[in-house]
Amino acid sequence: MQVLYTASARATGDGRDGRVRTSDGTLDLGLAVPKEMGGAGDAANPEQLFAAGYAACFHSALRLVARKARADVSGSVVEAEVGIGPNGSGGFGLTVALAVDLPAVERAAAEQLVAQAHQVCPYSNATRGNVEVALTVREAR
Repeated sequence: MQVLYTASARATGDGRDGRVRTSDGTLDLGLAVPKEMGGAGDAANPEQLFAAGYAACFHSALRLVARKARADVSGSVVEAEVGIGPNGSGGFGLTVALAVDLPAVERAAAEQLVAQAHQVCPYSNATRGNVEVALTVREAR
């Protein structure tokens, strides 16, 4: 694979109760363990960062495949939920749920575009076979 871009971030402090900063300084956040996991929950956490990145990346992949299909994706939205919990082997695992709104596209076509985006998106390709990813096309609101 020819690498087009490399992101670099550094974690300091106490891991989930620490700080992350990108090498260029555009992201510089304190982290806290979520309340649901026994922490203070008063700052961002790695699962939120992963959810934000996955949602943005999947939305770009969706818009790419939609352009090729000449589909109208105006008003499109991608929401990602990332869950964390024990994996039954002494470690932890993640789950992902992606919910997509394509208000200007008929449901069958929208489902096809979402499936195609799932094949294109780098986050989907990285998680495939390792993380359960549920895809949902929501009804137009």
